[in-house]
Amino acid sequence: MSALIGHRREPLFADVAGDVGVSFEFFPPRTEKMEQTLWESVKTLEPLQPRFVSVTYGAGGSTRERTHATVARIARETSLAPAAHLTCVEASRGEIDDVARAYWDAGIRHIVALRGDPPEPGKPFAAHPDGYANAAELVGGLKRIAPFEISVACYPECHPDSFNKTADLDNLKRKIDAGADRAISQFFFSPDCFFRFRDDAAAAGIDAELVPGILPVSSVAQTRKFAASCGAGIPPWMDALFEGLDNLPAARQLVAATVAAELCGQLYAGGIRLFHFYTLNRAELAYAICHLLGLRPKDVPNEYRRTA
Repeated sequence: MSALIGHRREPLFADVAGDVGVSFEFFPPRTEKMEQTLWESVKTLEPLQPRFVSVTYGAGGSTRERTHATVARIARETSLAPAAHLTCVEASRGEIDDVARAYWDAGIRHIVALRGDPPEPGKPFAAHPDGYANAAELVGGLKRIAPFEISVACYPECHPDSFNKTADLDNLKRKIDAGADRAISQFFFSPDCFFRFRDDAAAAGIDAELVPGILPVSSVAQTRKFAASCGAGIPPWMDALFEGLDNLPAARQLVAATVAAELCGQLYAGGIRLFHFYTLNRAELAYAICHLLGLRPKDVPNEYRRTA
């Protein structure tokens, strides 16, 4: 036994130096209670001083007003740099351009530019007759409006609408060439999956920042639903880990934190220093993983301190 112990590696987070950059994603709340939960999460994560926080945009622009209100409030009441999602779905170029100008006028300088999912799940994407056909066109249109900072999406396991991985990388390169500053990945559960994608992207001539998207899983059923629309695979071992925990939310959260922390630790050991967390508007799991990666809270400027 002593010989076996001697060959075990160092603890996964033994050598973290707090040298990571993080960002967080939220979605606009539908109810007053959900807004309270969101805002508590925003204020909990704010002292970690993320590079930016993004706010999603519902299919077909269904959350347009709520997205704008959430982004504007973050810009107005926190020290955070908000990024607004914007999609091509069911809107003309003129309508999308008007939304982008409204963000610029409101002081929002960062857009997450996406093709977007069809409003009806399972139906193929169809561009608006007068709209942007894809995310690359959207990026180019945004750059013509104003010098936005632009993030786009990438898919380590290939977008389900892409013919193959080569075509998927070609699409990503078009988005970068159109002016995107970085690509944030869809979630995944194998570090090797991201490392292979990073190497393939470099071989394809993509030299922009590639940021792994991390989804702490609290529900396999919910994650399976997300995965179906984006081509992410859920490994069998994950089903086994969460089996029997349906009625034990605290245990589920501990397992979720362990799985996500292990993934982030392996990515860190492989040289990754940037992480994007899909928070689902809850702060606890993302905060815990950031803590394991060495991030510690910093003072929030006085004008943004929480008041009684």
